Amino acid sequence: MSDLTVRRAVEMPDPLRIGRYRRAPEFGPRVLFFSGGTALTEISRALKYYTHNSIHLVTPFDSGGSSTKLRHAFDMPSIGDLRSRLMALADETVTGHPEIYSLFGYRLPKDASAGELTERLAQIIHGKDPLIDDISNPMRRLIRSQLEHFNDAMPDDFDLRGASIGNLIIAGGFHGNHQHLEPIIFLFSKLVHVLGTVRATVNTSLHIGAELQDGSQVVGQHRLTGKEVAPIASPIAQLFLSNDIDEFVPAEAVLRKKNRKLIGQADIICYPPGSFYTSLIANLLPKGVGAAIVGNDCPKVYIPNLGEDPEQIGLDGKMALNTLLEYLHADDRKSNPSERYLNFVLVDKRANTPMSNLPASFLKDLGIQVVETRLVSKTSTPYYDPDLLVSALLSLT
Repeated sequence: MSDLTVRRAVEMPDPLRIGRYRRAPEFGPRVLFFSGGTALTEISRALKYYTHNSIHLVTPFDSGGSSTKLRHAFDMPSIGDLRSRLMALADETVTGHPEIYSLFGYRLPKDASAGELTERLAQIIHGKDPLIDDISNPMRRLIRSQLEHFNDAMPDDFDLRGASIGNLIIAGGFHGNHQHLEPIIFLFSKLVHVLGTVRATVNTSLHIGAELQDGSQVVGQHRLTGKEVAPIASPIAQLFLSNDIDEFVPAEAVLRKKNRKLIGQADIICYPPGSFYTSLIANLLPKGVGAAIVGNDCPKVYIPNLGEDPEQIGLDGKMALNTLLEYLHADDRKSNPSERYLNFVLVDKRANTPMSNLPASFLKDLGIQVVETRLVSKTSTPYYDPDLLVSALLSLT
């Protein structure tokens, strides 16, 4: 039997396809995203109205933001981006669990004393706080149990100011499930009725590091993004994983079998906007990611960043594409052609992106097609319009 390749003309956006997904999102396509960070938050909120089957593999290597204290206290992977994506995909209608959604999205006050915050957490754990009053059992009991696990393991000097209750629940579940994220992520998903699948790429507590072109090394995601410290002054030459946040201690991560299976089941694979190295490339570092992508014949789409990304210093459009492909090829033993990893680049040429004017010969050699369509609206400028982007992406399924 010979292989048969079927091609179809694509209307962009495809109103019939989008309309069908909107009417029955429970049967929508399995769109898989490799991403961390907040760039996909609003896109995820729009996506859940078209499909309840999206898959989100999220980097657990962040070392900044609200996850820092939890990582230090519990020696755990970063969970802030996981919690954010879970909440973005949660069912926010009356058919979901709005009272649980409100609790999981709540942050403890930043201006309260340590004693007041400890007492407030105790009241929630004992079921005597207004935030938990309206939650019925067995959900109420499950939530209190995770927070109790957190409270029992919390260091005496842990700073609860501004802490996300959702993060505390995940940390408690991690501690109570023998340092495994998957069981508590599954429970969290059920409690807020997540309309999709969210997983950490790996379950390991590691950090991102980079060797810069000037020969220096920077370890720690928060030192690379340009958000919490000054942006890097030299382009990134190589991204790596480290066991330590303050010095480079070489580490290796391997994609879990369950996540390989998710990649293999996807109807379309998306390399989405976000911090180029710490959100996107970091997700491709675990061994087995590239092989899993090659094993799926679905379309693969890259959606470049708009505007300036401090991590992409020194990268033009060609260099960014070549860098993405370099990491995708990292565990490629068969020298697969680039089109096995990437087929399309979505661009709006009216937006500020280095991908807008890539040479035709360069793209032809790689077997990659640029798809130009409207992705930015007047109200979303200078960012992507979530509905336009989702419509364009789903038109390729």
